[in-house]
Amino acid sequence: MRPSAVPLLLALLLPAAAHAQEAELRIGYLTQEVEAPPSLSTPDEPVPDAGLMGARLAIADNATTGRFLKQRFELDAVTVAPDGDVETAFRDLAAKGDRFVVLNLSAAAVARLTKPAQAAGVTLLNARAPDDSLRAEGCAPNLLHVAPSRAMLADALAQYLVKKRWSKWLLVVGRRPEDALYAAAIRRAAKRFGATVVEEKRWTAESDVNRTAEAEVPVFTQARAHDVLVVADEIGEFGEYLPYRTWEARPVAGTQGLVPTSWHRTHEQWGASQLQNRFKALAHRPMTPADLDAWTAVRLVGEAAAQTRSTDPAALATHIRSPGFAMSAFKGVPMSVRPWDGQLRQPVLLAADRSLVSVSPQDGFLHPKTDLDTLGFDQPETGCKPH
Repeated sequence: MRPSAVPLLLALLLPAAAHAQEAELRIGYLTQEVEAPPSLSTPDEPVPDAGLMGARLAIADNATTGRFLKQRFELDAVTVAPDGDVETAFRDLAAKGDRFVVLNLSAAAVARLTKPAQAAGVTLLNARAPDDSLRAEGCAPNLLHVAPSRAMLADALAQYLVKKRWSKWLLVVGRRPEDALYAAAIRRAAKRFGATVVEEKRWTAESDVNRTAEAEVPVFTQARAHDVLVVADEIGEFGEYLPYRTWEARPVAGTQGLVPTSWHRTHEQWGASQLQNRFKALAHRPMTPADLDAWTAVRLVGEAAAQTRSTDPAALATHIRSPGFAMSAFKGVPMSVRPWDGQLRQPVLLAADRSLVSVSPQDGFLHPKTDLDTLGFDQPETGCKPH
């Protein structure tokens, strides 16, 4: 061999040798394209890669720590067409060796995957569906929830409204099943924290609210005396047209107005501005709640791998659910997993369109173990009986 060929050969072999010494951990990311329903009041275009870019940033963050521990992380991202087969896509990820799969899917799709995942030894991380049923009768021992539940969102909002002494609520509910679920969480939160839903109205208008809002909304919102209008309109069919048009001069909160959420583009506290900037450099757009939830799901696995110095999926899944596990995610306090339903404990932001207003749990709402458990279903309330 010519001497000049030796450096070239070493350059080719050294990266392969380094990778051979690293323990690889593959994480799947599964989403399905959604045909957007007509949304009359939201001018923003849907973000096609919401969630995915958060997962990609988290893989890069995992790699930073993993480099020192000889751990290598790979992301297998799959997007299924609206009429595609989510179960087949999941089985393909499992066949690649992915033992953690982040799900950016509807509640129905998540529920369909729990049994195939158990059979394959895969831990699912729900990064989208807020349905409380997945944390109750639909829970599973291999299903973790990173996205906050509707109960957590409603409780976060209720604490703030009660703290402001806005305890009388007019509840306006949209026509979709998801709106009914959000409204149920609001009613539960009102009862839990001492507020009252003084009246409830259903939005059933068939006209173009964009054209008729100024005439319809004042008449529609005439109701018993209330401090705040709480709206349940998850797709934004009409909710954006309620502020500034109500019969009484009242604030609007819920799915529009003052919104409880896992993330907001104006959040800067506790180092969040650093995460926001890194995300913008990668994705060339602001970070959405879907991005943050996917980022947190992937980082959950990476943090467990760093704490245990292991890439064994079973060991990581056990550690994530253990009392000794905690991680930070730019929300001011360590976050951990509730052992009774697999829900990630976390603060919830309360935000208007262009500003962060507050963060729940609010001061004064206490819990004997952690104030984070004042949000959502506590252990004595849980309906989860995993099998």
